[in-house]
This record gives sequence, C-alpha cells and structure tokens, in this order.
Amino acid sequence: MTTAPKIVVLDGYTINPGDNPWTPLEVLGNCVIYDRTPPELKVERSRDADIILTSKCKLDAATLESLPGLKYISMLATGYNNVDVAVAGRLGIPVSNVPAYSTESVVQTAFALLLELATAVGVHDASVKAGEWVNCPDHSYWKTSIVELDGLTLGIVGYGTIGRAVARVGAAFGMKVIAYTPRIPLDPGPAPVRFVPLDELFASADVVSLNCPQTSENEGFVNSALLARMKSSAFLINVARGGLVNEADLAQALRNGTIAGAGLDVVAHEPMTADNPLLGVPNCIFTPHIAWASLAARRRLMAIVASNVASYLSGEPINLVNARHLR
Repeated sequence: MTTAPKIVVLDGYTINPGDNPWTPLEVLGNCVIYDRTPPELKVERSRDADIILTSKCKLDAATLESLPGLKYISMLATGYNNVDVAVAGRLGIPVSNVPAYSTESVVQTAFALLLELATAVGVHDASVKAGEWVNCPDHSYWKTSIVELDGLTLGIVGYGTIGRAVARVGAAFGMKVIAYTPRIPLDPGPAPVRFVPLDELFASADVVSLNCPQTSENEGFVNSALLARMKSSAFLINVARGGLVNEADLAQALRNGTIAGAGLDVVAHEPMTADNPLLGVPNCIFTPHIAWASLAARRRLMAIVASNVASYLSGEPINLVNARHLR
C-alpha cells in the first residue's frame, strides 16, 4: 500500500474512554475514530476505509459486500462473532482478533463473581451499614451461609488460555478441576485437570465456569435440560459470551431453585435491555461486561491491535481467524 491507509475505528470508546491513547495506531495511517457507530451509519462511515477496527459493531455479509474497498479488519476484542468471517474470507479480507490480552483480568472477575455468590460480601456490607451489626446481640452473624470453595469441583467449559488460567486459580483455592473441550490438549497445563463429557461436567461440578467462544453451533446451549443436570447447590459463572446461555431458562432455574446462583459479566443483548428475563431474579448477580476492561488489559489490547495492523501492512498478517476462508 503506497499511500497511507485510511483506518476507521467504528466503536472505540470502551477501549479508550480517555486513558488509553490511540497513538500506536495513528502512526500507521490516517485514522478516523468514532466512539460509537449506530447500525444505520456503519456503511457510510466505512465506505472509504482500507482497514476497519471494530468490537461490537456488526459487519455482516450485506455490510461487507457493500464495501468493495475494504482490505483488512482487526477486532478490538478476542471474540469475533460480530463479523461474518467466512464472507470476509470469500471477499479476500483477512480478519484478525486480539488474543490473550485480558486473561488475568477476566479470571479475576470470574472469581470475584464466584466469591460474591459464595460469601455474599455485598449483602453483608449493606447489612452492617444498615446498623444490623451495631444492634446485634452476638459478636457475629450472617445473612446467608458462606460456601467454602476448598474441596469443591470446578467445571470449566472451554479450555483455551482463559480456561487454563481459571483452572490454575481454582486449584489454588483447593478446588478439584474438571473440564470439557472438543479437543483435549496434549499439555493441559500446570493445574491438575480431568476432561469429561459436557453432560457429566454439568452434573458433577459445584461451580460451572463458561470460558468458550460463542459460535452458531453453541448459541444458547446452556438451556433447561443442561441446567436440570446441575446440583441444586451449584453456581454458574459466565465471563465469556451472553449468547451461550438461554436466559429465560436460566431465570426459571434460579426461581425454581434448580441451581443456587449465577454470576454473569455478559448477557445476550448488550447493553442489557429492560426486559431481560434475568433482571430481578433471585441469586443472580451481574457486572456490566467489565472483565476485559482493566487499564492494563486495554493497554495490551491497543498494542496488539497496532501490531495486527502493522503486520498486515507489511504483508504478513497475524492473529488471523479466517485463514481457512481466504480465497
């Protein structure tokens, strides 16, 4: 590419709300950065782009086919389900993602959710501030029984970089680790882990942690049938993708006491809609898709995105997710 490429960032606000400058990208081309792009403007804003960077702004088949000048896409995330990578490949457009930039932040959030379900720190903090400890006749009280993690079974669905890290931290808590993955790795990593079928994992685990990508094949796979296999004392943690869970089924399972609780950093439609069936359901706690968003992680993301673009411009794109589709 002899002239400076036009680089369009369609939804950059969450990556850089003011504390994570775009400087590493700006030296690579003529950058146009939008904090947010509504669906009706994505084609207009992308029309002259050589390179598009996106996280949640969907690039479906119709959008891609309307952008004949588009040469390269880099996600601003690890997940790439918002881009039709097969169509991009057919059109000769490489698509890269940003792997492994937020692993430790995501794992930290997963266990923050689990520890809140197990220990109810927020509930007890509110109780103390409401005066209940001041007025308590005993030196100690609890609003709900604390669940000790040591000795419990942690079931991990998906055993990539994040799944392995969840296993490592779970083992540090004294948990027994089981996992499901379609392809069992030759080297499972330092944490002792036993690989089991999916049904067995849901039936055996005291905590199920979802750490797999969302695909067209597994959308909504955590449904009433699978939830019914879980222990009534079990917790579900999802820091992966909201679409992995049938939310109406999970809401019913929580109302019925089929499982004891759920900790969710993601929901199927983000931002969350007012009619989400999980709002107001007992024993369901949320964080608003923040697991990836520590400043340390966002700085790593920025560096990897810049490296993705620079590698593409040098003729050797990295972190490709659609290599097999490229014509």
